Amino acid sequence: MKLMKSLFIGAAMMAATLAAPAIAQEWPTTDGSVWVASRIDVLPGQAPAYLDYLASEWKKEMEWGKAQGHILSYRVLRTNHARNGEPDLILLIEYKDYISIAQRKVIGDKFNAAMGTTGRQRAPGNAEREKIRTQMGSTEYQELILK
Repeated sequence: MKLMKSLFIGAAMMAATLAAPAIAQEWPTTDGSVWVASRIDVLPGQAPAYLDYLASEWKKEMEWGKAQGHILSYRVLRTNHARNGEPDLILLIEYKDYISIAQRKVIGDKFNAAMGTTGRQRAPGNAEREKIRTQMGSTEYQELILK
């Protein structure tokens, strides 16, 4: 009886293993790039200062990422007639794929070297931006390409 039960379990596991690729083929999509959408609330009267930052430092960072092949594209979207609780801006960054924490550190180190700075030196700038905008959070998306 134990032999029959073992054979049955083995056959079921083998069938499940063989069925997995077939199930994957049933999806009418393939995975595409990864998008990060950051929601930004610009504080009253601070739009010119924050847009200046985006057009200079942030754009420089994005262009560096594109040149290195980490970033595919980036966009700044404005919310028309934002209601209470909605962001004024959405910063979209499209990446080729997900990266590990170790890869993120390597990229960050390369970026700091290219910019001639360190994370510690950049921290006051991050704190200064808190005076002109509030980060409302970020969402990560995986593009699905329809077959």
